Amino acid sequence: MAAIAWISRLWAIAGGLVLLAVMLMTVTSVAMRYTFGSPILGDFELVEMGTAIAAFAFLPHCQLTRGNVAVDVFTTKAPPRVQAALTATGSLALALIALLLLWRMTLGGHDFFRYGEVTTNIGVPRWWAFPPILLSLALLVLTSLVTLAEDLGVLGTGGEPS
Repeated sequence: MAAIAWISRLWAIAGGLVLLAVMLMTVTSVAMRYTFGSPILGDFELVEMGTAIAAFAFLPHCQLTRGNVAVDVFTTKAPPRVQAALTATGSLALALIALLLLWRMTLGGHDFFRYGEVTTNIGVPRWWAFPPILLSLALLVLTSLVTLAEDLGVLGTGGEPS
């Protein structure tokens, strides 16, 4: 558990650094457009790829720290056992969705690689974004299983956190 938490935290920091790089590139591109009338070529393509990589990198840490949005308006007054069962169901559902996304995005990334798909303006291979995204999804599967185990532990104690 501690290793997965450490890895997910570092992965989220890496995602933040990617987002910081995207932000700095965007600011530079806007400044170049204003000053010289010409932005960084392909800036929007790099923003697209970098933002996708960063967003996926945040998901495992968010799951592990229970940072996902929860609509608990109807469950706040539910018994602890019901709340624990719902939380466990959510963790299981996320693990299954992450596994499905991992499978399908692996196939999609492979197709981009196989067909040599590149971005329009700067010719960056589109598959380059897939390895970090796939690692993020694999880590999300692991973190969802960790939270599921925690949730089942809480459920086993009658819904009361230990």
